[in-house]
Amino acid sequence: MNSATINHAAAAIRSAILAHEADIECLDREIGDGDHYINIKRGCEAIASIEAELAPLSATDALNKIGMKLLSTIGGASGPLFASFFMGMSKSLKASATMNTLVLAQAFEAGVQAIMQRGKAQAGEKTMLDVLIPVASTFKQLADQGEPTSVITTRLKIVTGEGLESTRNMLATKGRASGLGERAIGHLDAGAKSCQVMIEAVCDLVSSHSQ
Repeated sequence: MNSATINHAAAAIRSAILAHEADIECLDREIGDGDHYINIKRGCEAIASIEAELAPLSATDALNKIGMKLLSTIGGASGPLFASFFMGMSKSLKASATMNTLVLAQAFEAGVQAIMQRGKAQAGEKTMLDVLIPVASTFKQLADQGEPTSVITTRLKIVTGEGLESTRNMLATKGRASGLGERAIGHLDAGAKSCQVMIEAVCDLVSSHSQ
């Protein structure tokens, strides 16, 4: 992975988020603050605005710069959480002397752990982590087994869908939805939906380049 790969992934994520505006906004209106999509879109636009600045950087520096940009750009709870993800990935990659699929999986896991630490949250609380944690675990497992890219991306897309659907019947214990009690049951989490959209976009991008 290099800065060009990161920019391509960011562009794919931005396009996917824009395409799913109605879905994400609808979910957030039901049990969220109503500003989740606006903040996610703002983050995507912010990353797009620094594409030229990211181009000459190493992957670790590019990821860290993205994290810092998001921290200063996105409002609400999303900014610090996504910033922590990118900076966590950067820190993990910087500590590795090589770059391969397993190293990337470990970096993704480190990013997810950074979100958990920042948000003081875990799986089962009806948040984005109900997608991110199983994806991180599956990604690392498949990479450790030496599975080909096609297998990894296919499996991760399945896991994101399962993670998203798992939030439907959860009782929210984090975020605004936690104040709704049982009224939040039956609704998907908007943050989990955003993560599903982003991860699937990257998986599709990687799949298209590996064919």
